Order: sequence, then C-alpha cells, then structure tokens
Amino acid sequence: MGGATLLKESGPREVFCGLTSIVWLHRRMPDAFFLVVGSRTCAHLIQSAAGVMIFAEPRFGTAILEERDLAGLADAHDELDRVVKDLLARRPEIRTLFLVGSCPSEVIKLDLARVAERLNGSLTGGVRVVNYSGSGIETTFTQGEDGALKALVPLMPESNEEQLLLVGTLANSVEDRFITLFNRLGIKNVASFPPRQSTDIPPIGPRTKVLLAQPYLGDTARALKDKGAEILKAPFPLGVEGSKGWMEAAAKSFGVQDSLFTSTVEPLIIRARKALEPFREKLSGKLLFLLPESQLEIPLARFLHQECGMKLIEVGTPYLNREMMNEELELLPEGTRIVEGQHVEKQLDRIRQEQPDLVVCGMGLANPLEAEGISTKWSIELVFSPIHGIDQAADLAELFSRPLHRRNLLNPKVLSQV
Repeated sequence: MGGATLLKESGPREVFCGLTSIVWLHRRMPDAFFLVVGSRTCAHLIQSAAGVMIFAEPRFGTAILEERDLAGLADAHDELDRVVKDLLARRPEIRTLFLVGSCPSEVIKLDLARVAERLNGSLTGGVRVVNYSGSGIETTFTQGEDGALKALVPLMPESNEEQLLLVGTLANSVEDRFITLFNRLGIKNVASFPPRQSTDIPPIGPRTKVLLAQPYLGDTARALKDKGAEILKAPFPLGVEGSKGWMEAAAKSFGVQDSLFTSTVEPLIIRARKALEPFREKLSGKLLFLLPESQLEIPLARFLHQECGMKLIEVGTPYLNREMMNEELELLPEGTRIVEGQHVEKQLDRIRQEQPDLVVCGMGLANPLEAEGISTKWSIELVFSPIHGIDQAADLAELFSRPLHRRNLLNPKVLSQV
C-alpha cells in the first residue's frame, strides 16, 4: 500500500444516498427513465439535487409509497404496475425503465427484481425494465451508478472483437476528447459504458479491455471481469499525471509505440502544466483534509499533493478497494493517513485539532465548518463537474482554489481596507 497508513472507523456517518446518482445518469441516457420506488423524502431529495422543476418533464420520478403500502394494507405490486402503465402511456419515448429501490421499498421487502421480470414479460420488448438499489442504508451516493451499471451488464451482447471499453459516466465533451486521443494512438474501437443511448449497450468478451474512469465501480468491474473482460490497472484520469498513466495503461495493452504515445500526449501535458501554475501557487503548502463521501478522495488527494503541492493531513474514503486503488496508493506520500469508513464526530475533532486550510466534505458538514472559520469544498460538486483528463487539470485545481480565494476576500483585515 505504498507509504500510506490505513485506519478504519465506524460510527455515525454523513453521506448522501445512492439515489443522487440518478441526477447524472438521466442526463447521460436521454432515452431512459429512472423510477424511484420510495417515499416523499426520496422525491424531495432527487428534486433538490437535480435543480429542475416538475413541469420540465425530467427523466426521473418517484412512485411514492404511502402509509397503506408501508403497513401492508395495499398491494404495492398492483400500485406499481398502474404507475408504470400510466408513465409509459404518457412518455412513449422511454426505451429503458430503471426501477430504483430505496430505503422504504427495501424495508418492506418489495421485490423489484420480480416486478421488473413481470413487466418485461407484459411489455413484450417495447420497453426494457431493469432494477437496482439506490438505498442509502449501507452505501454512499456514488454507488448508485455502480448498481445501475451492474444491472446493465447481463444485457451486454457477447463479442470476440478487440476493443477498449471506457467504464463510468463522463461528460460528453471529455469522453469525445478521450476517444479522439485513443484514435490518434491507433486504438480505433473504443466504446463507452454507460452508453449515450440506453439501447446501445456495448458488447463484451475476452478481448475487451476495460479502463475504469471512476473509482466507485467495484461491483461493475467484477461483473465485467466475470463476463471475460480484462480490467486494466491504472491510476484514475484526474490531473495530468493520473490521466497520463490512465491512457498509458491502454496504450501498452494495445501495443502502442512509446514514441507515438509521447508525441501525442506530451504537447497536452506541457500546456496543462503551464495552466496549472497559477493554481499551484495558491494551493502549494496548504493543509488538506478529505472526509469520506464520494470515493474520489484518494485520486483527488494524489492529484492535489503531487501536482498542486498541498499537504495531506487525512484522506477519508467510505470504502477502500485495494485492488482498484493500488496504483493510486503507490503515488501517495510516505505516511499518508487513510481512514476507511467514518465516525463523523471523531473526524470533526481531528479537523478542529489540525486546523486545515481546506476540508473536502459533504454539504451537510460544510456550513457548520464554514461557521467555525474552516474553508470547505463540497464533494458532490466534483461528481457533477467535467474534471477528468489532462485538459481539465487546471479546471480541477481551480475548484479547490476558489474556497481559499473566497476566504481571503472575506478576511476581516481585507474587508476593512475596502
């Protein structure tokens, strides 16, 4: 595990639930609809996170479980069938319907897998119905995407054709850029999962090489491996060095010559490092504390230390998949304190003791910490922002420099001079 020190904690946690991932998944696949089977609280959560109004006809909704459903006085299966029928009649453009489990539906043991199977039989192929769990009981919010992609893996057709499969939701512009660069390297057959249309499920087979774009897709990676695909070992594409290592793993696997890789990537690296310089000046030497929330914490810590010069106090992560994170862990500095799991009170105590310059955390903890004079960055903002790739390195660094800039502007000494 390199020079890192691993600790484990358990106790009270502060994280979003997996339903939040619907906000970026429904944008990724515009022909899909995500129907949460849950409570009014679930509906309010997604509505608030998405920031859209009901009249905008978003591609997600909630089949609300009322008191009669929760008490077993009504047949939830019949009610759900009725809701699905009405939805598909009103939205005929839907090609894939995701039934998303929630805490309430799991508490009453509502078998959504059985519901999906029954609906697939009655819809006779007009709409494909799949299900996964977005419950927040034992998961963190990014694992919703992991559950959705794992549910799609059994639908992937078999293929013996050599291909590179990029796994994990990326901004379309970032994904296009990666595909262009891989094409320049001579890797022509590049597919994405999830696809941009839910019906365009890419094939998979023993000659499929998988590059994970997101670090929270452990279950999906295992399912792809079981289908015969090879999971390439690489750091994640955050920052210059991470993105270079990520692309290099694919290049080596496909036998790309070192000279071609260097000539393709080096101009991007030179430009990106120059763009990073002003942000490195602002971030270098600053103390950083990352609370566990998104599972992006370890790659972010590596980038902020290695390329921005920040000093790592503690790197929290909800879960640590050592196999997936091995390349990242090797790049962390000696003695980095990694904490798997969370006891939020103990971690807040350590924050107050260490007095970091910046804390990466969830929205629920950000305002209280700001009130104590500690600058924060919301974890969830990093999931919604196009931060992957060499070209985005400076944009990623800027996201962390903004809170420090804001703190400087609000400094009483500065305000008194205005």
